[in-house]
Amino acid sequence: MKPTITPNNNEKKLGDNDFIVSKTDSSGRITYANRIFMEIAGYPEHELLGVQHNIIRHPDMPRGVFRFMWNTLKSGEEFFGFAKNLCADGGYYWVFANITPDYDNSGKLQGYYSVRRNPPRTALEVIIPIYREMLAIEKRNSVKEAPDLSLDYLTGLVKQTGAKNYNSLVLSLYKPDGV
Repeated sequence: MKPTITPNNNEKKLGDNDFIVSKTDSSGRITYANRIFMEIAGYPEHELLGVQHNIIRHPDMPRGVFRFMWNTLKSGEEFFGFAKNLCADGGYYWVFANITPDYDNSGKLQGYYSVRRNPPRTALEVIIPIYREMLAIEKRNSVKEAPDLSLDYLTGLVKQTGAKNYNSLVLSLYKPDGV
């Protein structure tokens, strides 16, 4: 069961050379977490292994983003995106995530491999208002309809930018600070 954590405004930042790495099984249960993940999220290994990866889902993250993520992964494609994650102490940290389906030698899905890094602040300045509007849409609608309606908003916004899809948009925003 996901612990009840009260979010606070204490931001933790990944270093420019830090990479959070994790693996999950096909249902999203963590099977591997690197030391940086454990350190920044504030969980020891035994509290992460076998637990749903959404243990770190921050309530500021729109469900529509996760709907897009799962749709993308289930289609066999890799996902790129920005995420605000929740620490065990209620703090938070932002990441630029790349999640890839992991197949065995016979082509059967065995899980997902994720690498997350420090996102550029310029990208967050674009993403945060989008996520706020998606959350507002979700709050105005039923639990069942909310993720699809906020995803519709995101899809429409992506089309307005001329990007092919959300992955394309976030990849265009990922320009490490100073580059």
